[in-house]
Amino acid sequence: MRLPDSVTGSFLVVLGTAAAYGGWLLPPVPGQPVGPNVFPLVIGIGLALCGLAIVFGIGHTFEEAEELIPLEDGQVAAAAPPQGRFYGLRALLPPALLLFYVVAADRLGFIITAAIMVYVTSTALGAKWKLALPLAALAPFAIHLIFGKLLRVPLPAGLLPTPW
Repeated sequence: MRLPDSVTGSFLVVLGTAAAYGGWLLPPVPGQPVGPNVFPLVIGIGLALCGLAIVFGIGHTFEEAEELIPLEDGQVAAAAPPQGRFYGLRALLPPALLLFYVVAADRLGFIITAAIMVYVTSTALGAKWKLALPLAALAPFAIHLIFGKLLRVPLPAGLLPTPW
């Protein structure tokens, strides 16, 4: 049974609101700008906003139609599902990238490891290298500025010098 988007989105709004409210109730740690209350608050707000986007159909412009193949007698048949040598292995990509990060982050550093992960993920999702390469170069620096500089989360430096 497939649930309508409005039900799924409403559930995400309720879940996100509950998480944000729970984070709001947690006491902040004195003297620290980021305490245990910030993460569930931010994640809950983001989840609720994504749920609202689903409910109101923001960014959803079409239903994905099944690809049909015309036959000789005027009939149509459904196209075969995508095949390929590595098509089924895409499900292994997230755990493989997580394992790669755990093993390589201390040695290579956050910036290099994250750049490799962003490039591999974006190309696996179908992005051309002209988009994947700049994204892989800019995304780790943006993440570093947010988490390393703004929130003061220690990120492994690895091969790169840390003054930047």
